[in-house]
Amino acid sequence: MRLLPDGGIRWSWQSNRGLVAIPIALIVAITIADVLAPQDIHLGPLLVVAPALTASFGGSRLTALIAALAVAALMAISLIRNSVLTSNHETQLISLIVIGAFTVLFCRLRERHSAKLKQVRSVAEAAQQVVLQPLPDQMGVLRIASAYRAATEEARIGGDLYAAVRTRSGTRLLIGDARGKGLPAIEDAALVLGAFRSAAHHEPSLPALRSEIEATLCWSLSQPGRQGTDADESFITAALIDIPDEVPEVHILNCGHPPPLRLHAGRVAALAPGQHALPLGMCLPGAPGGSVDTFPFAPGDMMVLYTDGVSEARDSADRFYPLDERLSAWKDADTPSDLILRLRKDIVAYCGGTFQDDAALVVVRREAVTGGQGPAQAGQSARRPSLTHRSLR
Repeated sequence: MRLLPDGGIRWSWQSNRGLVAIPIALIVAITIADVLAPQDIHLGPLLVVAPALTASFGGSRLTALIAALAVAALMAISLIRNSVLTSNHETQLISLIVIGAFTVLFCRLRERHSAKLKQVRSVAEAAQQVVLQPLPDQMGVLRIASAYRAATEEARIGGDLYAAVRTRSGTRLLIGDARGKGLPAIEDAALVLGAFRSAAHHEPSLPALRSEIEATLCWSLSQPGRQGTDADESFITAALIDIPDEVPEVHILNCGHPPPLRLHAGRVAALAPGQHALPLGMCLPGAPGGSVDTFPFAPGDMMVLYTDGVSEARDSADRFYPLDERLSAWKDADTPSDLILRLRKDIVAYCGGTFQDDAALVVVRREAVTGGQGPAQAGQSARRPSLTHRSLR
């Protein structure tokens, strides 16, 4: 999303020079028509249309300039018609000056509001870059693309989360969805992301990694500032994923999250767990930790990680988005960035651009291992900035 040209603060001649001709043409046309009209017909009051129209696409300076031209045109009409000192033209002139001044004033107030909104958006975008860091376009043998949209559009970040970390033997991924919206969900998401990034590179087993994240989250929820109903009902569904470089398979520990979808040979399969682990943040001592499921993940296969904001996006008839069907139909999408682009456009069109929940998408594709690539080279590729992080807009 963007504001008016140059952020709504300064008028841009390059972008609006065609529109400027409209109020100028109106001033010229009204002036000529008034001069040629009979003495009892006065078209000068119509000149107020010019600054009012300019305010819809230009800034306060341009609006003030057009208002001044309108006043000058009205003065020219009065001189040509020899009616400068008549009460009729004096009233028209005063009215035009007052209305033009108010138009410029309101345009200036709009610019200030737009500037504040732009600043808030820039802060939100900076927070998103810190908390929800864009994924690299390549990590080891994986090509990656991602997309994200918060339900609260101005916030730019919500409770959905994803992350990727390189280890000595592969890549570990996290996809999750914090319950609720607003600051509590963002706080929980940031805490889980920090715990995952801190612990994953030590290469604990997926159940041990889950226990580490769970302990950190439960500690935070037990703090005085988070006690109460909000803390009691906080939890995060998540999927912890380990993709080794040398073995064509994927290991998944699913903590109540929608199962990832694997695209293999034009077919879509849900990587459903044999047993779900409890969502993160339940803080139940002795609760079962779930089981790690292993699935084939060969070179050329793609895996789609998503949150329920994607699968539960609704159209005007209140029908859920058919993610499986769409993926099955796009057999020619051979890169994560291509698939993300199609999904992003299709989801926005399907739900009319209105999202009821945060939505996150991550697509990974296993590439064939080349003879000279190992963990060291994979680590170097993981540090390249991402060119495939998109917004669901």
